[in-house]
Amino acid sequence: MTHPTDLSRNAGLPFDPALVEAVRVNTPATIRRAGGIGARRSLKKEWQTAWLARAVSMIDLTTLAGDDTPGRVRRLCAKALAPVRGDILQSIGLPDLTVGAVCVYHEMVPVAVEALQGRLPVAAVSTGFPAGLSPFGIRLKEIEASVAAGATEIDIVISRRHVLSGDWAALYDETAQMRAACGPAHMKAILATGELQTLRNVMKASFVTMMAGADFIKTSTGKETVNATLPVSLTMMRAIRAYEGMSGHKVGYKPAGGVSKAKDAVTYLSLLKDELGDRWLRPDLFRFGASSLLGDIERQLEHAVTGRYSAAYRHAVG
Repeated sequence: MTHPTDLSRNAGLPFDPALVEAVRVNTPATIRRAGGIGARRSLKKEWQTAWLARAVSMIDLTTLAGDDTPGRVRRLCAKALAPVRGDILQSIGLPDLTVGAVCVYHEMVPVAVEALQGRLPVAAVSTGFPAGLSPFGIRLKEIEASVAAGATEIDIVISRRHVLSGDWAALYDETAQMRAACGPAHMKAILATGELQTLRNVMKASFVTMMAGADFIKTSTGKETVNATLPVSLTMMRAIRAYEGMSGHKVGYKPAGGVSKAKDAVTYLSLLKDELGDRWLRPDLFRFGASSLLGDIERQLEHAVTGRYSAAYRHAVG
């Protein structure tokens, strides 16, 4: 299944080294702007409830642990299809709600596909996740295997060494080949921004992967020391906006890792609305890469209905 969308796939652009080298980022101004977004937003009552419900619909519910089992993935899929209790949904006036997708390792793709029965997309992390250092031919075969197993979204990881050494042509060529290997599956390019050293590198990597055909750009694997941050998100959102101006294609955005609280989700959505507009407030253009976030949003929604906070253990993800 894919999300209902009126978007065409990002066809990419020819590699343009002059465009990449022309990229500039005002780091102090970016940090100031990102730091002010949460302080300016205060959503209460039904407005907060509506934003939190929207955030649920844009979560990639994820399990990427070495001890994943088929049973755990099936429980995760059941939670993805019914992330909030029915009585809570009825109280806030929603007939139905699901998350955006379920994200797993390749080996668990068939389990998730069987459990979801086409009702939600299945995303697979690929290309030697999280380091992205396996032989390139094997990384391409991994993508193809996940698509053949039923994954409709592929989260690839870029070769960070190409960014750190400034080899933008190599990054473009690798990403374009990965996009081709994805075939009909949408490709999310993970930049691992916590390892790219500067916001200028983040902006350049965003442009290069979009030029190579990425349908989404994503901050992190969730395994780095530093994952999604607001300054990085602002930088990537502005790259998306500039790329749309050049190409006419809308590219999605996915912050992953470090977004675990309901109030943080609202802050990210506020920034998204300000920088990219209402069209990005849909699952085909925005996702949270998270699992623990859902539990905190559930608690907030229950509080909105009952006036009481429930214990966190009552909101297990899977």
